[in-house]
Amino acid sequence: MDPDRFESLVADALDALPEELGALMDNVVVIVEDEGDDPSLLGLYEGVPLTERDDYGFMVMPDRITIYRRAICGVCRREEDVVEEVRVTIVHEVAHHFGIDDQRLDELGWA
Repeated sequence: MDPDRFESLVADALDALPEELGALMDNVVVIVEDEGDDPSLLGLYEGVPLTERDDYGFMVMPDRITIYRRAICGVCRREEDVVEEVRVTIVHEVAHHFGIDDQRLDELGWA
């Protein structure tokens, strides 16, 4: 899939998050990369979850959510599948920003 089209799908998935949830996100940037170090990862959250920010200092670099275009496209057959996988991956990584771990995401059906 064309990189520009993929980035537009990521933006759409972010826009589809509930407004209340988006308003609670703090100091996090979402980027798209072609691929990561681990080809099996569809997305990656790096940072300090909101639930652990007691000692979060002034002038801290933003948390980072990376969405991997080639990995997602590699597990999808059709564009509709890519749209859905981008949505699921965004929800998964945003959940990590809110302090929800993989075990809980699995319990909720999002892992």
